Amino acid sequence: MDELDTAIIQRLQADARQTNRELAAAIGVAPSTCLERVRSLRDRGVITGYHADVDLAALNRGVQALLHVQVRPLSRTVIESFKKYAMGLPEVLSVFVVTGGDDFLVHVAVPSVDGLHAFLMDKFSGRREIVGFRSSVIYQHTRKQVIEPLDL
Repeated sequence: MDELDTAIIQRLQADARQTNRELAAAIGVAPSTCLERVRSLRDRGVITGYHADVDLAALNRGVQALLHVQVRPLSRTVIESFKKYAMGLPEVLSVFVVTGGDDFLVHVAVPSVDGLHAFLMDKFSGRREIVGFRSSVIYQHTRKQVIEPLDL
């Protein structure tokens, strides 16, 4: 990643819908150079996709929570199985495998606090591998739109 690659990444994260010509003009290179650089970033796996940001409340998902989950027995098979199960649930946005007292953090978005309770009771409480869970309702969620590379 050089300065040109970094500029391309920053601009695309801020607005992935801009044309190649607009992107090239913004960073001060020829459109052909810009296109080649973007292709290289995709080929190298730096750019992994293009996505639309959506308003969760507009999708009837006004309540977000982090679920702290403990599973047993703690094995690769159980971890992979739970990840696959959780990611298959429409309420789940992300699954993190973590260290410490919990084994997973599961980010969910549901219609209401009652919906969160129903989700926990219906989708988690009956799972044999889950030995404990607790939830933290998210009051506010802010996410960086542009992620810059760190100096090594």
